[in-house]
Amino acid sequence: MAIFGCNCKDKCVCLSVVSSIIIGIVVTFLRLTAVITVTPAFLFVVFGVAVAYLAITLLASVLARRERVSVCVCGLLPALLTGILGTILLSVVLLAIEFAATSIIGAIVTGGLAFFFWLTITATACLVKYFARCHD
Repeated sequence: MAIFGCNCKDKCVCLSVVSSIIIGIVVTFLRLTAVITVTPAFLFVVFGVAVAYLAITLLASVLARRERVSVCVCGLLPALLTGILGTILLSVVLLAIEFAATSIIGAIVTGGLAFFFWLTITATACLVKYFARCHD
């Protein structure tokens, strides 16, 4: 994927981004119609998961400095880090500012949180796939 900085041939990152967009739109619509709500407990869990993912990604990138591993994940790390940092940022925003149940801005921010969190999860699945395929 040239959009993430290299010419990887696999479509896993592209499918990850597309599925994240779909999930974000669905969650935005459900939050706007007040079908779902976002509790502070959920936001703390999402924040904690994102921080743990950030620490694990940092540790894994330091430990995996071999050339064949870094070639496999060259297009994946920007997507993974975008998902992690977006999740952390939007969970802090939702924890700091309380939105009404049918607020349009609250629904958009919640949909963005769902987008970034799902991007983190699916990019991690792609990372596991890449490590399983590239590791001899």
